[in-house]
Amino acid sequence: MKNVIGVRFRSPGKTYWFSPGEHELHRGDGVIVETSRGKEFGTVVIPPHDVEDSDVVQPLREIVRPANRIDLEQEAANREREKDAFMTCRNKIRERGLEMKLIAAEYTWDNSKILFYFTADGRVDFRELVRDLASHFKTRIELRQIGVRDETRLIGGYGICGRSLCCHTYLSDFAPVSIKMAKEQNLSLNPSKISGTCGRLLCCLGNEEEVYEEINKLLPGVGDEATTPDGMTGTVISVNVLRQTAKVVVDVGDDREIREFAASELEFVKSNHKRRKKPKIDLTRKSDQKEAREQAIKNAKEQAIAAAIERQNKEKEEEMNNSSDSGNPEEGRERRRPNRRKQGDGRRNRTDGQAPKQGGDQSSRRSDRQASAENGQRNKAQNPEGNSREQNAEGGQGGHGRNRNNRNRRRKNTRPGNGGEDRNQGSET
Repeated sequence: MKNVIGVRFRSPGKTYWFSPGEHELHRGDGVIVETSRGKEFGTVVIPPHDVEDSDVVQPLREIVRPANRIDLEQEAANREREKDAFMTCRNKIRERGLEMKLIAAEYTWDNSKILFYFTADGRVDFRELVRDLASHFKTRIELRQIGVRDETRLIGGYGICGRSLCCHTYLSDFAPVSIKMAKEQNLSLNPSKISGTCGRLLCCLGNEEEVYEEINKLLPGVGDEATTPDGMTGTVISVNVLRQTAKVVVDVGDDREIREFAASELEFVKSNHKRRKKPKIDLTRKSDQKEAREQAIKNAKEQAIAAAIERQNKEKEEEMNNSSDSGNPEEGRERRRPNRRKQGDGRRNRTDGQAPKQGGDQSSRRSDRQASAENGQRNKAQNPEGNSREQNAEGGQGGHGRNRNNRNRRRKNTRPGNGGEDRNQGSET
């Protein structure tokens, strides 16, 4: 165990351990200590107390002396000179057009060095600026680039809670903060509500993290199945960590209701998940849900039928458009069916070649019938008693001669292979 005091050099800054030695010190007293930057003025923020050796960074340095009145006056004069140094450096930056924002200026206690803190989006070449400042102040110059959190800690301000920023008042170092802490505390994930003045996550999210973790172990998670004291089973839709209550959706007859129960009254199995999205619960009656499902199925079928009809109509319109391109529907059909056109042309060609032959046969057959009918009428008129053979042989030579000429004509028109001779002979008999 070692006796130490906590010393802070700036109000927003880290606390360092020093050995008080034989001096009796209290909170708020000024001390002069030896650091890596030389002798500096500090303020006691933690009175002397004992700590473990493992908590102390070795080597543990001892204070030079408690601050006297002269040291306090010099420290006050340094704070006034820092204002003038800040204005001078800012003017130099504007003259050179450097893309950097000056935040603060700091003098060491013995005036051996001036530190300038600035922020920038990227790397800045400030070598010429350092030369100008060194020639103006006649001392060592150091420029340090810091982040947005350090900028807020140096400037200070007020948070959404209405109090001074934690980093500007008591935080000695920035603790890591993650979005998991906001989820664990069931906070809104709106960036404007969980972000601080610096634009990063609120440092105070880590203050109650351990408490919320312990309480959440005893509460059900959103989406878990829970059994109420009445024996009903439902789904957890929300949890109030501070009140340690949960809202459960339960079935009451044909209806569904949301009821709130204390977490100690519910029976549930803790799930492995940390946080789920709030489930969508349908609170309509079961009969209405059934009708809604049937109506949805019916609507889907009607839509499918309408889509099929519309598709068929489109196909028909496309066919009509293709056929109307040439102005003649028949030609359009022939274009779409080239094989049929070829077959039809072949049949037409064959028919054209045989049409005269068939036409000649039919006309000759017709003339034979007419001639035989005229001969029969003459024979009846000349020989009413029935001597048709003799009279036909004598007076019917004209008709018989015409029949012979017709037979000769038919033989000339008949060709082998088309069955013309058989048909002519059958008509002659």
